Amino acid sequence: MDRLTNTVRPYAWGSTTAIPQLIGAEPTGEPQAEMWMGAHPGAPSRTGRGPLNEVIDADPTAELGEQAVAKFGPRLPFLLKLLAAGAPLSLQVHPDLGQAKEGYAAEEAKGVPIGAPDRNYKDANHKPELICALTEFDGLCGFRAPEEAARLLEGLGVDSLKPYADLLRAHPEEAALREVLTAILSADRDEMAHTVTEAAAAAQRLGGAYEPYAGIAHHYPGDPGVIAAMILNYVQLQPGEALFLGAGVPHAYLNGLGVEIMANSDNVLRCGLTPKHVDVPELLRIVRFEATDPGVLRPEASADGEEVYDTPIDEFRLSRFVLPEGAPAHDLTAATPQILLCTAGTVRAGDIVLAPGGSAFVPAGEKAEVSGVGTLFRATVVA
Repeated sequence: MDRLTNTVRPYAWGSTTAIPQLIGAEPTGEPQAEMWMGAHPGAPSRTGRGPLNEVIDADPTAELGEQAVAKFGPRLPFLLKLLAAGAPLSLQVHPDLGQAKEGYAAEEAKGVPIGAPDRNYKDANHKPELICALTEFDGLCGFRAPEEAARLLEGLGVDSLKPYADLLRAHPEEAALREVLTAILSADRDEMAHTVTEAAAAAQRLGGAYEPYAGIAHHYPGDPGVIAAMILNYVQLQPGEALFLGAGVPHAYLNGLGVEIMANSDNVLRCGLTPKHVDVPELLRIVRFEATDPGVLRPEASADGEEVYDTPIDEFRLSRFVLPEGAPAHDLTAATPQILLCTAGTVRAGDIVLAPGGSAFVPAGEKAEVSGVGTLFRATVVA
């Protein structure tokens, strides 16, 4: 078992206080957006044996187990994060596996540099995600029903939003959502900026259901994504609740601290709330234009106290243990690789003592007994 030393990414949207408060450190004044735990080459965790990606590369079968290597190849198939949003992240969508392979191959054939700002596909993998709230956590997830979205837009009393409300009512669901998102993202930038300014002022004045959009517009004045956000479901998670974000579902995180796990991929197509590249035609090819319930997940407890967040994919499996005083030790030994993350209290994993924010990598088959008083998240795969 290896104690992990992890990199914190200073993205501009990150909270300056949430991660420092969790780990008991003084804030630096700079944003601390994500702490990465895993073997992603962009910021691999460090162990006493070297960077985790190099440790795994040296002997994939020993570290990951035969089952995981056979199913996912010789790499850790997930990335675990602490995510601390102090401002909205970009409104985005992820491709499915087939779309990712196709898009990656096409850009490789065209010779688009992997680091080019207009590159959509950084790899050939999909990027399903799960976010579990540690604090109250606000986000956007999936489309509202067209009629509901139309009423929300009309309620602002902004004349230039009426055509979008009309589009939402003029067609069946899929066509209505497709046409209005296309119209929002294709509108004249100056005209849209004026519309967003008017809408933001109305949202600020009205408050209530409009309050989140006034906050988004404060961070991204004039951005078309502010209007696009209004046709999505607004979700407020309580601690312990989670959202699963599958392929084609537009989403954005707005505020809060959570544990995030995802397939090991960088493939993101952006819809707005960003100064980065927005490829509208490719985005429209990837988005699933259907109204959805966000599907807030609550963990399902097993007899041994493990609380599992059930998702429909195999690259990751996230669960947690809430360990009370006097609880017996749990044997987490498994034939698959694991990362253990403490988010509260003090937890002993083997010979390693984990305080909040502390984490450990457990190779496949390695003895893993945990005890203590606190909260421990367990990340592994379904192999």
